[in-house]
Amino acid sequence: MTGTVIRTLSASDTHLFDAHPDPLGAREGHRRTTFRPDWKRVALRGGEVVARGAWWGGPEDAEPVNINWFDVAEGHEEAGAELLRSAPWQVELEINLPGDWRERAEPRSAAEARFSAARAAGYELLVERFLYRWTPECGLPERPGRLRFEAEPDDGVFFEALRRIHSATLDAHALKAIAEGGLDRAAQEELDFFHWCPSPREWWQTARTPDGELAGIHVPAHNPSGPTIGFIGVLPGHRGRGYAYDLLAECTRTLVEHGAESITGATDRTNHPMAANFTRAGFPVVSERVNFRPPGRTA
Repeated sequence: MTGTVIRTLSASDTHLFDAHPDPLGAREGHRRTTFRPDWKRVALRGGEVVARGAWWGGPEDAEPVNINWFDVAEGHEEAGAELLRSAPWQVELEINLPGDWRERAEPRSAAEARFSAARAAGYELLVERFLYRWTPECGLPERPGRLRFEAEPDDGVFFEALRRIHSATLDAHALKAIAEGGLDRAAQEELDFFHWCPSPREWWQTARTPDGELAGIHVPAHNPSGPTIGFIGVLPGHRGRGYAYDLLAECTRTLVEHGAESITGATDRTNHPMAANFTRAGFPVVSERVNFRPPGRTA
């Protein structure tokens, strides 16, 4: 698109990022998120901002983890594509949407403009997800009391549990990692994420049956934006007994016991069992997310 200027921002001109409409309510969704000014980029035509993107990562990260704020004015999808193509970081793109975006014309049209720009830049759809947020008004989920939870200092125990969990998984990110590098890759990516979170290592817990058999793991965590359900996983031999709910209840209560007043969570839209467990535990869906993988990262 001729006449398009791509600009990386600095602390002195971040106001340009705010000069774009916000039809999907991204600003409210990111009220707890800290973005670095030089990880924000805009596309301008005739001096007007027609697309913007904010890349995000932890405070110690040398490069962004993903793009989790991306807006494109309708009719300027190619400018949005150029914004993505020209970025020095080719990382996963997250597009956050209202839960009812499919039913309302304005957010549906805004979403489709973003999807078109992403595809034009070579990004491919990975997965659609439900995003949840628990608050005290939701009430604490009851502990069924069927499993024994305990801290486990050995990363090897978690690594092997993750390999077994991902040997029969519905999670799109895990399936992508398996396709790219096998079960070891998928397990290691999860472990790396757990360690990346700034929450204490001793929060990680195993879950055992009354006879001591390992049934699952859960990881209460804080990401840089706050408390979150880091991971819930039941080993294949123990599925079909509803243990994922037990793990989710324990994970939620553990975070509350450590002071959490709001807890986020997420699962793939196609992971119907986990979605049902979030509902049972009192986690309402607050929005949805569509994840695109960057060019050259197809499985």
